[in-house]
Amino acid sequence: MNNIRANQSRLSSAAIILSILLQACGGSSSKSALPEKDDYTPIIEETGIISLEENIKTAQPLELFLYYPEDTLTQINWQQTAGEELVFHANNSKAIAFTPTSSGEYSFQVDFRRNGISETLTHTITVGDEVSQLSARLGHAALEGSKVSLRVFLDNSDLTKASIKWQQVSGPTVSFSDTTSGTDAVFFNAPAVSADSLLTFTVSASDGANSVQDSVTILVENAATINAHENNAYDERLARVFAYNTDSPYAYVLIPCVYSNSIDFRTSCRLNELPLIAQDTTSPNVEDIMDRVVVSHHWMGQRFKEFLETMDPNNDFKNLLRATTAIVISYDVRPSYYWVVTGAIHLDPDNLWLTPDERDTINQAPDYRASFGDSLNFVMPWRYVKDNSYASYYYPEDMRVTRQPTDGLYRLASLMYHELAHANDFFAQSNWSNIDRNDRILDAADKIIQATGTQSDQLSSTLPLYGAEMYRLAKVRYHGETATATEISYSPSDVTAFFSPEQAPQFYNYTSKREDYAMLFDGFMMKARYDVDRDVAITNQPRSAGEEYIVTWGQRGRIGDTDIKQRVDYVTRRILPEFSQASSVIENLAEPIAMEAGKTWTENLAISPTSNETPSFTTDDSLSSASKDLRMNANGPMFYEKQVPLLNR
Repeated sequence: MNNIRANQSRLSSAAIILSILLQACGGSSSKSALPEKDDYTPIIEETGIISLEENIKTAQPLELFLYYPEDTLTQINWQQTAGEELVFHANNSKAIAFTPTSSGEYSFQVDFRRNGISETLTHTITVGDEVSQLSARLGHAALEGSKVSLRVFLDNSDLTKASIKWQQVSGPTVSFSDTTSGTDAVFFNAPAVSADSLLTFTVSASDGANSVQDSVTILVENAATINAHENNAYDERLARVFAYNTDSPYAYVLIPCVYSNSIDFRTSCRLNELPLIAQDTTSPNVEDIMDRVVVSHHWMGQRFKEFLETMDPNNDFKNLLRATTAIVISYDVRPSYYWVVTGAIHLDPDNLWLTPDERDTINQAPDYRASFGDSLNFVMPWRYVKDNSYASYYYPEDMRVTRQPTDGLYRLASLMYHELAHANDFFAQSNWSNIDRNDRILDAADKIIQATGTQSDQLSSTLPLYGAEMYRLAKVRYHGETATATEISYSPSDVTAFFSPEQAPQFYNYTSKREDYAMLFDGFMMKARYDVDRDVAITNQPRSAGEEYIVTWGQRGRIGDTDIKQRVDYVTRRILPEFSQASSVIENLAEPIAMEAGKTWTENLAISPTSNETPSFTTDDSLSSASKDLRMNANGPMFYEKQVPLLNR
């Protein structure tokens, strides 16, 4: 077996130089269909464990690849066998990445099946005493067409961000989303390939006198072509995922039913294959739920399990999950969403990570909607607050920090309440006993819609929102529609006149009746369970870094408005009837607290009368005028409604 092991010293330079000469096709960062597979043929002669790094430094991220481009590899399992303990989170993948924090020798073993035959390989690396001054992260394996993000961290404070330069040095060519100097992260779609292929990138930075460099490699795996047609549930490449509980009774159907490029609207799974959790049990425990979890990395399922075990004392989330078929947590889910096509909730793992190494495995592409509404002359910021401060902390992507489990509680809880409100909108408790297990879940939802309408349909008929202007402005702000000249001309005072008399707690309620329903619920539950309030305001639209967000109108705890309370009660009684005290809590909600017009959004943070604390402006979501890029993250979570396809298919 030794004769097939990769030899680092022979491969490192030769592989990179040779692969530059290969003909390659262009990648794409757009949402269009994948390009035709190129005729790139890997000419690295060695197979086995491949490492492309030389002169390895301490604190330098490294990758090892199990490289057999023409063979089928299954049941992969990496282990470290010698050296100071390292952390890597993709031990079942063709690639692992890790960062040695001290010099010395490190050894690894990988067990796998190649073309059905069991094999074992070993590999040793030597790490020197010199400490790396910058680190490029994170090398990994990705299916062709998958979204890839790479980020550099400057570990020497003398290096300047403005000097950062990225370059691809080998493999099929990709198109970076941003090629300008000073970019600490790049994003691209993995190119189409005819065989597993290695892509290597370098990134450098300077202190003005000297330049330092690191490299990072991606293994792009050949994958079946996506057959694009109107009945495809997913026409963009999905990440490779697996069932968190391998012994789950649904382990073999979870992926083809909820997270596969082969899902077809016409032939999607039926409920007798993958039922709602409620159809198995109306009192699920944590293990019942974990049997429905699909992940791209094991740590994601572990963190979710810990959340259910330690942060769900009222069983809210376990009860709300009954209306779902599965929970998907994958590095390529961004933003989170619920989708009635499969009945699954999809969670962005950015809400779950605790360590920098866990965060490294997540695709960090920015939300594509961040610039929507920039043409308008107003902004409607919102935030979660507790004790006159922000309820959660914001962790910039270029900071390597460790979180405590409670640090992300409010963000994850609000997301779960919101997305699971959607699930319980389509499949309310009152409908569970009437759902036919022979139906596809999309057909089951269609029957409910045709018979009685969803719960949000009924809310819209019984206690509707009006405000035609707000509906139009929401299409611009949240759906990216082009604003008319009239809409561009609206001042913050105009929008105040439109919104303040309405019965919606937030601007986002106007994106659809489904979102109106979910926003009413998650805002109330955050108040009822955690005493966390939501702020909403109407401000100017800053056009420069030095311009502040000045409040024209704003409120804290708008769900306490008399006209809004009845809508909150309508929603909560239907989504979570187990919360028997909800109506009493709603009845006793305090009146909204008015913000002070003319002051900044930040200055209006400490408006609750119960606290004299000085607010900390380092906490999550501070709408600092110094960073327009963080503005939409600051605007509370950016929820996402994945559209329901035409029913009656």
